[in-house]
Amino acid sequence: MAQDTKLHSISKWFLSQSRSSKRGITLIVDIFAVVVSLWVAFSLRYSEFYIPPQQQLWVFVVAPLLAIPVFIRLGLYRAIVRYIGVDALFTIFKAVALYTLLLVTVVLLAGSFAGVVPRTVYGINALILLLFTGGSRLLARWWFSDLFDRKEFASQQVLPNVLIFGASSSGTQLSLALNRSRQQKPVAFVDDAKQLHNQIINNLVVYPTEKLAYLIEKYAIREVLIAIPNASRQRRNEIIRLLEEYPVHVRTLPDLSDLAEGKVTVSDIREVDIADLLGREPVEPVPELLHGNITDKVVMVTGAGGSIGSELCRQIVRLSPKQLILFELNEFNLYAIDKELKNDCPDMKAIALLGSVQDKQRLKTIFKQFDVDTIYHAAAYKHVPLVEQNIAEGIRNNVLGTLNCAMAAIEAKVDTFVLISTDKAVRPTNTMGASKRLAELTLQALSESKDFDNTTRFTMVRFGNVLGSSGSVVPLFREQIANGGPVTVTDKRIIRYFMTIPEAAELVIQAGAMGQGGDVFVLDMGEPVKIAELAKRMIHLSGFIEKDENQPDGDIEIIYTGLRPGEKLYEELLIGDNVMSTQHSKIMRAQESIIKWPILASVFADIQKAIDENDYQKVRDIILIHVDGFKPQCGIEDWLH
Repeated sequence: MAQDTKLHSISKWFLSQSRSSKRGITLIVDIFAVVVSLWVAFSLRYSEFYIPPQQQLWVFVVAPLLAIPVFIRLGLYRAIVRYIGVDALFTIFKAVALYTLLLVTVVLLAGSFAGVVPRTVYGINALILLLFTGGSRLLARWWFSDLFDRKEFASQQVLPNVLIFGASSSGTQLSLALNRSRQQKPVAFVDDAKQLHNQIINNLVVYPTEKLAYLIEKYAIREVLIAIPNASRQRRNEIIRLLEEYPVHVRTLPDLSDLAEGKVTVSDIREVDIADLLGREPVEPVPELLHGNITDKVVMVTGAGGSIGSELCRQIVRLSPKQLILFELNEFNLYAIDKELKNDCPDMKAIALLGSVQDKQRLKTIFKQFDVDTIYHAAAYKHVPLVEQNIAEGIRNNVLGTLNCAMAAIEAKVDTFVLISTDKAVRPTNTMGASKRLAELTLQALSESKDFDNTTRFTMVRFGNVLGSSGSVVPLFREQIANGGPVTVTDKRIIRYFMTIPEAAELVIQAGAMGQGGDVFVLDMGEPVKIAELAKRMIHLSGFIEKDENQPDGDIEIIYTGLRPGEKLYEELLIGDNVMSTQHSKIMRAQESIIKWPILASVFADIQKAIDENDYQKVRDIILIHVDGFKPQCGIEDWLH
């Protein structure tokens, strides 16, 4: 006991020393190891207690002078002993081999001055030195790690047990990272690969998925980590559905494209990506469509700081435009995307410009000054209740702003103009949707009008909700769950189509390249999702139990608040049934009725007059006449009183 206490005190003293002091101590130990290894090699070779002759003593002096510089050069004293691993041991092997080669060379060049040095001594010396240097470091790692763990965590509670789903290399590295971090204790692997079942990896047994319930109960598991970064989105969805029935928090590693090669850390663990719940596999893009409107061209994005606009910018810079113009009204959003692009693509020529789409003269000046080839018009007010509450500003920005952009593009002879539209433009029940349909009608009318010397191709791309965009329910649900609930859903029956922002932006770019003029493209949004079911899945995957009449003692309740003004139970992408396929499997071309430009020009004049007179009811009445299927769910007086 007294000896253990003494060793413990020495270890604590060593840990308390500065980094340079520790390196110095390690270096002294290595010098001693080099000399002793050489002496032991001679003793074993001659099978006696070897006493070197006078003329051979210099070899024992030169040995550490050769070894230590090699050890320093290969970084043996930069590694932290407590975290030393296989890579460091391989470095030690290389260092010992190089030192042995130098020793052989020096002794052979010395000839008779070195006395008789049998050739087997070099090999024996290398093996013993490898054992001394490598073994001493592994012993130190074990001792100091144990001491550090006892010192740092003796007073802490027992670490929570965690299951790792996936026993591949990523899962193995994750278990090592968790053991080092001491935040959670991995107790087992779960994998459906039969060849791994009952195998032991990092002292953890690999179990089949059928043992999930048994493991969760036995180890009181509250969290499962999915460590299969190369799995398809559909496979991840299957695993998530498998885990949903258990009261465990599910987290995951990102896909391989987001992970550094061969390195997994605790910080890589994240909440389950909602895109994984959809099970949608991304479709490979058509290269010529991606590059058609962008490569070697001057491209401008309005609303560049928004969720869709910023993602368009990220993808555009990867397609080698001649120049990218970022146009945005919000100063902070413009600063953020400009900074991000310059950090990620320092050679990219991006120009950040503040401005509003309601300023036609500024738009025309920019288009002409930079000789813009392609415009992606993403600037719009999109929040349904806010636009309903601010009808005039919603119409002014979404409709008249689009008209300003389009007219300025015609005058500046811009090649391509792509409008980012929405499924809410189809038979709209709110002002936001109606404003986007009017914006579509504007571009359709300008495309076929003979009143202008128009060389600009106008294209509209219509799609549904995107995950993570401003106003998306997903971040709202996450925040509500983190705060302990309740989670608010407007109606049990409400459904929505979902798509990830990167997928939507990529399809927008490709659809824009297919436009001939006045085209309305709709994106295949996959299967609709029940919002109530999405909320339930997010609660379960966060490790909580839904509180309802069947589970009165549950953790988080879902409250149904009723449809908001202008909100629909379901959204549509097509006004009619006239739709054609395109060269991309996820993009369709819709054939829809339009309004002739002379009529529409008169409509805009009436709208502008009504806005100037603050006659919001007149604005509503005009839209009701000219937007097919517009059935507002609330009256103007609902907001004015």
